[in-house]
Formats: sequence, C-alpha cells, structure tokens
Amino acid sequence: MLLFSDVAAVFDQIERKSGRLEMTDILASLFKRADKKEIEKLVYIIQGMLAPPYEGIDLGVGEKFALEAIAASAGYTRAQVEAHYKKSGDLGDTAEELLGKKKQTALSTTEMGIKYVYDAMMRLAKASGTGSQEQKIKYLTEMLNNASPLEARYLVRFVLGRLRLGVGDPTILDALSVAEVGDKSLRVELERAYNVCADMGYVARVFYEDPKSIARFTVQPFKPLMPALAERLSTPAEIIEKIGKCAIEMKYDGFRLQCHKKGDRVELYSRKLEKMTYMFPDVVEAIEGLKSEELIFEGEAIAYDEKKRKYFPFQQTMHRRRKHGIEAASKEFPLNMFVFDILYADWKDYTNEPYAVRRKLVEKLFRGKILKPSQAILVDKAKELESIFKEAIGEGLEGIMAKDLASPYTAGKRKFAWIKLKKSYGKSVDTIDGVIVGYYLGRGARAEFEFGGVLVAVYNSDSGKLETVAKVASGFTEEEMVNLRKLLEKIKTKSPPPNLDYKIEVVDYWVEPKYVVEVAFDEITQSPNHTCGMKEGKGLALRFPRLMKMREDKTVKEITTSEEVEEMFGLQRSKGDK
Repeated sequence: MLLFSDVAAVFDQIERKSGRLEMTDILASLFKRADKKEIEKLVYIIQGMLAPPYEGIDLGVGEKFALEAIAASAGYTRAQVEAHYKKSGDLGDTAEELLGKKKQTALSTTEMGIKYVYDAMMRLAKASGTGSQEQKIKYLTEMLNNASPLEARYLVRFVLGRLRLGVGDPTILDALSVAEVGDKSLRVELERAYNVCADMGYVARVFYEDPKSIARFTVQPFKPLMPALAERLSTPAEIIEKIGKCAIEMKYDGFRLQCHKKGDRVELYSRKLEKMTYMFPDVVEAIEGLKSEELIFEGEAIAYDEKKRKYFPFQQTMHRRRKHGIEAASKEFPLNMFVFDILYADWKDYTNEPYAVRRKLVEKLFRGKILKPSQAILVDKAKELESIFKEAIGEGLEGIMAKDLASPYTAGKRKFAWIKLKKSYGKSVDTIDGVIVGYYLGRGARAEFEFGGVLVAVYNSDSGKLETVAKVASGFTEEEMVNLRKLLEKIKTKSPPPNLDYKIEVVDYWVEPKYVVEVAFDEITQSPNHTCGMKEGKGLALRFPRLMKMREDKTVKEITTSEEVEEMFGLQRSKGDK
C-alpha cells in the first residue's frame, strides 16, 4: 500500500526543485511504488483534482471550512488559526505548523494510504444537502486527525485547490514513461492517449494494466478530446506558401463546443472540457434529432439576432453560459452552431483521416436549422485568400482559419494543420492570450477601485514554465476593474506560482494562474524586466498592452506560447519594425 505520508514527502521534495528533469525523476520513483489499483488516484491527486474537469466534481471547500477543520483537529480557536494564516499567507503551512504543536490528540488514528485519502476526499466532494457544510468540515477534520504535520500541509492545499507543486501534465507523462521503461520513449504514445480522452488518471490506469495498449488508444464518446489548436501566420502569402491549397473557414467569435452522442444520451463540452449540456437545450435537441447512433463533432455556437439578422458579439453569446434562466436566455439569444469538424461517427475514429475527408462528412450529416456546416472555401492563391479575409473582417468577424486538406485532427496540439489570420488592432501585430499571474492595487484616480492592472504571462512549451510578457493597466472599464479585483482576491497567494519564471520585482499580489485574458498591443519590444523568450538577459514584452476581453472559454493550456511571441517578434522585424 502506498502511504499518503510517502506521497507528502515526495511533494515536499518536488517543492524544493525547479528543474523539470529533477521533478520527472522524483515522480517516476513514486510511480514505481504505486500499483495498478492506486495509480489512477495518485495521478489525479498530483494534478490537484479528483476526476477530469468534464466529470464536474468540485470539492467545494472554502477557506472558512478549512479554518474550522484545522482548529478542531489542532485544538486551537478559529481566531488563533486565522491569525496564524494572516502571517503565513498559506493555509497549508498554517495547518502544518499548528498540527505540529497540537493542543489535543485524537483517541485513535488510521494510517492513510492513497486510496483512503482519495475516497475520503470524494466523500467530502459529494456531501450535499442539509448539513453538508458540517459534513465537509467533519471529513476534513478526520483526515487531519490522522495526518502528520507534513501530510496536513498537502491535505489542506488540495481541498483549497492550491497544491502548488508546479508539476505540469508533460512532466507527469514523462514520469510515467520513465517509471515503465527508464526513459521518455513512450511519451509520444502516452501524450496522444491523453489528448484523445483528456483523462490523465484513466490513461495511467490503462497503461499500468497493459503498457502496449496505449499505442491502440482510440476516441470514445463522453471522454472529450483536447481541442486542436491553431498556429498563426501574418499574411495570406505565408499561409499559401506553408500549406498550399487549403480550405478557408470564417473565424466566428463564438463559443466552441465539442458534442458527443451515443444512443439517446447527448453531452456538450466547452473548450475547457467542462460539461455544458444543461446550458444549451436547443443544441441538445438538435443533436438528438440526428440519425447517427454515435457522434463526436465540434462547432462554434453563436447567438443570432433574428430581428436584425446578424450575430451577437462574443460577450452576448457568453450570456448563454449560465446556470439559471436558461430557457429565457435561449429565447433571447437563440444559437446557430456552425459545425467545423467531425472526430468520430458510428464506431469509426476519424481523427487520423485527412481534413478533406472529415469535411465531406460534415457537409453530409449537418443540414439543420441550428446545426449547419461552417462555410469552407477552397483556395490556392494568396489573392483569393486575402479577398475572403477582407470580406470576413467586413462582416465583423475575427478573421479566417486556413486548414490543410491533408492534415489529421491534431488533438491538443498547436500545428500548422490549422492557421489563423486575425484582424489587427491599430499597429498591432496581433493579440495574445495570456494568463493572469498577479495584480496591482489602484493608485491615483484608480485608488477607489483598489485595482491598477494585471501581470500577464505566456507559456514556454520547452521548459514547462510560465513567462511574464506584460503589465496590463489599460482597456478596463470601471465595472471590469471592480469585478476582476473580486475574482483575483479569491485566488491571491503570498508567493508567485511555482512554475512562473519572472524578474518583475514589484507585484502587490500574486495569484494562482487561472484566468485567461486576450491582450492587444502596438508592438513587441525587448525588455530586461520580462522573461518571455529571454536570451542574454533580455526578454520580450508587449508595448502599450490593453485588455480586450476575458477568455472564460479558454484554459491555461491554450494560452499563447513564448515561441509564438518570438515568431511574432521576428515577423515584426522582417517588416522593418524595430
């Protein structure tokens, strides 16, 4: 049995390391000690979750519940625990220290294995109804009674969603391969399996049961795939030079949905792979009417103004993403869904088929009022592509997407199978999607809002680190400043995210990297203060950055990469912008 005390010791070891190779070796050693009944639960815990996002299992434990449990277990008053937390800035550290100085001892304790902890966390998560809050505190208190001080640190951080190990999915995949064969040679097969089911725990269990089965991993309904991602180029000529004859689709500013059907069951998933089925009853009804027994397809859902015969902007489409008033919202903002890809149909996996084959199937299957094929035009000349692009911008769309006719569906990958060409803002090369890693308090005219801007980072896919690229202090309305501060207050931390590479010295508050924002800019410049693409002491930074919008539909895994920013900087230089 793998003990949670051993897992906590490994977590402590990982916290003291910064190199991905070191973390991989430490995790691989831990994985070797787990058996096939434990590995799934162990991997989920390392990811800081109990199940993949689409299962919708939320621990639902706030700080006040954790404070009560720590007080009950350690024998301190709630006020004493709170006072310590204000000093430490980390409730996990507070739990560790106070449980190390317990004023009372439990009459009996149970040795906690990884299965015990996982099952207890699941009971806590599923507690609902009258008295559920007290029940959650009770379950956490029981675990803390059985825990060593070090175990308490990670139990509390886990229930708060702040494990802060800095271990990303690529490191876990590497470690699984190293644990099995001593090197990373199985990483590619493991990554593909993960990308086509978005369930790391399940992949690990299947791998432990039969390592060879990973190579035969296939798409299946109700295990959503990681969405394919697009690369970017700056001109129509570059796109034609890169992929030749291609299909041009309009880039609608809507809500990307991945739709699954098997028999009478239908589920809808956002691009963040959260289950959205109950929010879109009109789309569900349309899918139920399809003749195919089993389907997985993707589309862009856009709210349509029937009176004005035009599409609502993104923020109004997002009004459909709500928990209450769904029927009223569906009438006020009726959806059209433009289907742009099909991944699985009637027991056949289409992800390895060329785009041209998948496109024909889309046009064959979707001809309804709500579900309809996205517009796709074949071009092989830059002038044709540019004409379509200008037409799309004229219609108020974001731009276009060029798709390689011969390419498979690249789940979870950013490849030149899809290339986006977007409108620019003023002199801007483009926009970037970044994740907020810190924020600043308001000063001067903004003092009353207690909000002055955010620190934004992009992702370095080689190192697995987040790298700062801009301090964004403009583009916010007064209402947005107030709302964003409230959001960020809930996830602020005393120290920076463990996987953040930074040189910025002054940040009022660090936050967990959770919220993605779209940022426009005038140009990219070199800066010693930012770490994006840093070489010889100089990184890349956005000049005159301004917030365009929150990207509630995107995950941190989809943010712009440092490599993309470097490419944009190179394109900018080639045009004569210095």
